[in-house]
Amino acid sequence: GCAILCEVLIAILLPPLGVCLRFGCCTVEFFVCLVLTILGYIPGIIYALYAVLFIDRDRIYGDYY
Repeated sequence: GCAILCEVLIAILLPPLGVCLRFGCCTVEFFVCLVLTILGYIPGIIYALYAVLFIDRDRIYGDYY
């Protein structure tokens, strides 16, 4: 509940930081969000919200956690 709300707020204010907190700083998701934010703030926000809300990090990383 509260953790998702905080992640969404951070993803809106600073999109790459929200993705970095969710997936890590050396991931494809982070670099895609960083490039989209540099190209335009709104595409960065849209991708960050998509990444935080819809991409399941457990499915991506499998047994690494």
